[in-house]
Amino acid sequence: MNFLTRNITSLAQACCTSTLRGLDIVRTKTGLWKMHLTGPIIKNRPNKNPLDGRPFAKGVVLKTLIKKPKKPNSANRKCVLVRLSNGKEMTAYVPGIGHNLQEHNIVLVRVGRCQDVPGVKIKCVRGAYDLPHVVKPSP
Repeated sequence: MNFLTRNITSLAQACCTSTLRGLDIVRTKTGLWKMHLTGPIIKNRPNKNPLDGRPFAKGVVLKTLIKKPKKPNSANRKCVLVRLSNGKEMTAYVPGIGHNLQEHNIVLVRVGRCQDVPGVKIKCVRGAYDLPHVVKPSP
């Protein structure tokens, strides 16, 4: 009985692999008319948008960071580590002078790089949730 089942399974595997190999040959050796009918093969490229195509996302601040910019610039960029609503953890730049963000604050982030800080691809939106507008200095 065992001998019979081994022969049947090996026969089935041989049939499956030969049909797949045959399909590969048919696909690679198509004529011009068939390529004209089917059209070009368009490959889908992966989405590079950090927010999965959304303009804004809500996130919870995990930690406040100070990052250094790349070579010709010298300053301290105020950033926060944010857990987004889609589950990703990313570093977001906080624009403007001064902020009062702490752990567990809620911020709204948008797509926008901080050009001279590597790894920062999103920015916080001032005036939404727990991040207030920039306070004007009194004259």
